[in-house]
Amino acid sequence: MAWRGVHLTRPARLSLADQQIVIAQDDGEVRLPIEDVGWVILDTQQVSITGRLLAACLEAGVVIVACDRTHTPCGVALPFHAHFRQPAIARAQLDMSEPLKKRLWQAIIQRKIANQAEVLERTAHEEAGALREMVRWVKSGDPDNVEARAARFYWSRLFENFTRADDDDRRNKLLNYGYAIARSAVARALVAVGFLPAFGIGHASETNAFNLADDLVEPFRPLVDRVALELAGPPATWRDALTVADRQAMANVLFANCWIEQQRISLLVAVEMSIASLARAVEQKSVDLLQLPKAINIEGPDLDDD
Repeated sequence: MAWRGVHLTRPARLSLADQQIVIAQDDGEVRLPIEDVGWVILDTQQVSITGRLLAACLEAGVVIVACDRTHTPCGVALPFHAHFRQPAIARAQLDMSEPLKKRLWQAIIQRKIANQAEVLERTAHEEAGALREMVRWVKSGDPDNVEARAARFYWSRLFENFTRADDDDRRNKLLNYGYAIARSAVARALVAVGFLPAFGIGHASETNAFNLADDLVEPFRPLVDRVALELAGPPATWRDALTVADRQAMANVLFANCWIEQQRISLLVAVEMSIASLARAVEQKSVDLLQLPKAINIEGPDLDDD
């Protein structure tokens, strides 16, 4: 099982040898068993990767994320050949009834708000109880938009003098980087199982090829928030750019701990379990089969800094 990530910030050449990822740089060479690697982030445009390694990573389920010149994640590599039952799963997805979609969206938003309460409890214990109460307000399809009401409550208490609309705020930069990484993992898992990511449950933008990924990443967002909260720093730093260490820490959220069905697992494994459970829920038309993560304390594991 994958237990480490690779975050490349310096020029490198990546290739495959003996089922190992070979990272060649000016100061030497590193080899990592491909089965140990959960993700590779190309956080520099001075990286070359062989087609053989790229194919092996796609086959092994390694998440490969590319970043643009501003170090912002801009794309993820997705496999062409997905789950062997892709037609059946895609057909079940497209045939979902509106009541089932609404109940799935209700479950997703309820878990998102519950996880936000877990994060908020670290900074304002009494306020977390009010957020937990909002979970009960979410109806099928969330027609009252409790999600937005909970978000306003949550952000106004999680961070001081904060708005999500301020792109220059260091805290938003941390959040956006982490969200992009988590979204990439969700998109990769959806395609691997056989879903068509353009067709969402709650998101339905005609210009978004990953509506379903944006749906399923929602309950994982508070896990990203918790890491960003710890990295935010004092007010004097809130206009600073992200450092390499910041980006590495946010990428490492894929190995953060969470719970699913009384199992303590990494976020990356939780994504795979959640998407697999979504496939069962959609095929069997039962929202009760959907398994979503529960936030717990985060401890980051090994990260390779190259």
